[in-house]
Amino acid sequence: MHLNLQKNKFNTYFFYDMILIRNMVSNMKDLKVVFMGTPELAVPILEELINTTNVVLVVTKVDAYVGRKKILTPSPVALIATKNNIEVYKPTKLKEEYEYILSKEPDIIITCAYGKIVPKVILDYPKYGCINVHASLLPKYRGANPIQQAIYNGEEKTGVTLMYMDEGIDTGNIIDAIEVPISQTDSLLTLEPKISDAGVTVLRRSLPKIIAFENFSLKQDDKEASYVGYLKREDERLDFNKTAKEVYNHIRSMYDEPLANFVLNGEEIKVTKSLIGENSYPGKTNEITSITKTSIGIMCQDKEIILLEIKPAGKNIMQVRDWLNGKNKEELLGAKVNGED
Repeated sequence: MHLNLQKNKFNTYFFYDMILIRNMVSNMKDLKVVFMGTPELAVPILEELINTTNVVLVVTKVDAYVGRKKILTPSPVALIATKNNIEVYKPTKLKEEYEYILSKEPDIIITCAYGKIVPKVILDYPKYGCINVHASLLPKYRGANPIQQAIYNGEEKTGVTLMYMDEGIDTGNIIDAIEVPISQTDSLLTLEPKISDAGVTVLRRSLPKIIAFENFSLKQDDKEASYVGYLKREDERLDFNKTAKEVYNHIRSMYDEPLANFVLNGEEIKVTKSLIGENSYPGKTNEITSITKTSIGIMCQDKEIILLEIKPAGKNIMQVRDWLNGKNKEELLGAKVNGED
């Protein structure tokens, strides 16, 4: 989808200034870009900018402890920047540590899933503005984790919005947008690369227009807006009082990170793969109602959710058939989950 947007009144300049500005960036490689981003989702965006512009600085979050061994690891964006000999800046308090960013005199600042609020002093600096590549069709799913929320809610489509940043959270004017369909088998793992590819497409077709002041800009309808906050630990717990489809959507929205879970006999078990079953056992919600050689079924509000692959506490991901080896299936059948008596 290529939005039919109205021209922004703020994109009107004297003819002489337009000619001067166009001459300054007649070659996209002359465009000085500061890129701000953190996760794997943002990597293809950065790679596109490295190939087409002059990325003078990459701003990302500080290194984080990763994995069971808690190894201090740079962000995916930092790794790509270092690989391409681009300077990386990792401020802990952006509101107090912004001057170094401005010292690079960027023509434009482009962000994608940076994970921090960008202060007004930065937003006001670049002559072409601060542009955000956001992983939803705004104004729906402003804020963090829009991809997870779209899958969780069972949406049939999502997308990427290119927008001017302002002081609000994803409230700026829309420059361009592109739709991305969500299949019933998509998970966070499979949908994220599609979103990244769409982000590259929308940036590639709109960035030349932005620096020529020929792009469109459309104010968001705040009445249609929804906001998604950061995931909490409790958001990972499955609720089998919901429909099987809702539980299925919850599982795939968190695969492969952080993984949805339930508790059985005091042990937290994470779920990686599942499908919606056909069997229904009224009155047995939150109960293991079927066991086969390769799966277990837990009763939801309307029918079973069939678990095929899990990650028991302290263990690697495994097929349910392997987990069942050595288990007393008669004791498992009828067992309650999530602390139910």
